[in-house]
Amino acid sequence: TVVTVSVLFGACLAFFTLTSLYPKSLLRWLQRKRYQYEVTFSLYMMTATEKFIFNSIIFLFISMTVIAACLYLPDHLSIIVSRAFYYYSG
Repeated sequence: TVVTVSVLFGACLAFFTLTSLYPKSLLRWLQRKRYQYEVTFSLYMMTATEKFIFNSIIFLFISMTVIAACLYLPDHLSIIVSRAFYYYSG
């Protein structure tokens, strides 16, 4: 948990440093990423309600995937490492 907090703090610090140093270029980059997202998934053709539904489904899917990875991946990795050590050590 200490590592997670320090990584999040570092990311926030880097974000605030970039926004204070280069606000226009960062804003332009974010606008370009939003445009690429809308063009890639054809959101520019949808109504506001359809965009909301699509983005909600994507957000829920990504959230559930991240939560599942945070909950189950550490245990799964420890099992894999213990089995690899068992087979490696003979």
